Amino acid sequence: MKSVSFVERDRTPRWAIEIGIRCHLAGMSLREVSKYLELFGIKRSHVAIHNWVHKADLQPVSTVSEDQLAVDEKMIRLHGQQFWLYGAVDPQTNEILHVSLYPTTNKQTTRWFLTDLHRRYQLDNVEFLVDDADHLGSVLAEDGYRFQVIQHGNRNAIERVFWEIERRTSSFANSFSNVALETAQNWLEAFAVYHNSRQT
Repeated sequence: MKSVSFVERDRTPRWAIEIGIRCHLAGMSLREVSKYLELFGIKRSHVAIHNWVHKADLQPVSTVSEDQLAVDEKMIRLHGQQFWLYGAVDPQTNEILHVSLYPTTNKQTTRWFLTDLHRRYQLDNVEFLVDDADHLGSVLAEDGYRFQVIQHGNRNAIERVFWEIERRTSSFANSFSNVALETAQNWLEAFAVYHNSRQT
């Protein structure tokens, strides 16, 4: 994880902020991180740690190493509300290339996700691995992308990532306080950075 670029008014040492963020993204609750930092003499509330994660504005940085990319969409619940999680994973490295949340799923949201993914990585020669999700296959076909409908094999990389995201969001729902879409999106991008750092 790159060094965090924001400074908390010099109240908290940078190393403590980085440890707090890493611990939370590794699976500790905000309150557990707060107690853990007390072992180092750093007393910060779980709210302060929540703010560190979101102020850090971590973004996944990766490259597409192979000619295939696993892409999927999945409905997840945050505080009883439905959101659609879109994700793209390199099946060779298991790195998350992109994740986005939308309040609904349709061809337009699918197209927004794929456009943003293509803008970031220039995916002209990539074959997308998808399941039989409602909109992915039809949008990929309409927009001229190469894709293969597949249930297992390399496409399982995205299923493993989605399973872990679901586990984390259900265990630590307080990561998504007030269910603000931007807050949830920031957390997902920070989680992707942490996840990718564990793959190398």
